[in-house]
Amino acid sequence: MEFEDIYENIERRDEDVYANEDALGPGKLSQRQTEPKAPNHRGSRCFVLSSVCLGLICVLLVVAIIVQQIKITAEREIKRNYKNIVEEFNEKINRLQVNYSNLIVEKDQLQSSFNSLNQKNLELETSINSLTAEKNQLQRNYDSLNQKKLELESKVSSSCDEHKKKQVCFFISSEEKSWSDSRQYCRDHGGDLVIINTEEKQRYISSLEKGRVWIGLSDIEKEGNMKWVDNSPLTKGFWDTNEPNDDQGNEDCVEVLSSKSSLNNWNDFPCSEKRKWICEN
Repeated sequence: MEFEDIYENIERRDEDVYANEDALGPGKLSQRQTEPKAPNHRGSRCFVLSSVCLGLICVLLVVAIIVQQIKITAEREIKRNYKNIVEEFNEKINRLQVNYSNLIVEKDQLQSSFNSLNQKNLELETSINSLTAEKNQLQRNYDSLNQKKLELESKVSSSCDEHKKKQVCFFISSEEKSWSDSRQYCRDHGGDLVIINTEEKQRYISSLEKGRVWIGLSDIEKEGNMKWVDNSPLTKGFWDTNEPNDDQGNEDCVEVLSSKSSLNNWNDFPCSEKRKWICEN
């Protein structure tokens, strides 16, 4: 109900009251004037009540508008947040998809590398097995050859000669040692470095080895005093030209140069040098 309708009803009520007063006359008027105006008081209360109701309605309307505005604002904020969340989520999904693709590529590359390395590992294992088998075979061959070498060395060399009605055997080495080590080898095998005290023996020794070999002659104890390994003095030598010369004061042991004349092929030489040797027993 609007305010104009309320006022119109109130005016109508007042007109009805005045019309009733005119119909009653002046005598009745003074009696009503002395009575309380109940209808006017009731109308005022209705007006106040209507105003209060209207005010409450306005307040409720304002509250409803405010609530609606808050709701709209909240919805907008939620929508904006939702949009941001969706965009962020999509961005993360895209990044994860890119990372996943990169990881797939890396996985394929690693798998390829692994397969290649595995193939190389198999090839290496095959090579190792093959080389191990070859090593074992070579070791067996070496052991066999070494055994044969020891057997050959353990034998007195197989050059023997009749000397003063007894058999004398000689051993010609296949390796090289110093004069002292050569002599020790001969002593370990029951002999000593060869002693040459006749022309016949000199020719024979020179024919055994076409190279440079130690014999059992030296002046280690005293320079210029040549002695054989049995401490017998040198009585006849078969020296090369201008020998012995003790070059640089360090030539105390004697070697045979078989490439030279068989009767002139002795040479003094440093004892530490390595030569082949001839043992006698």
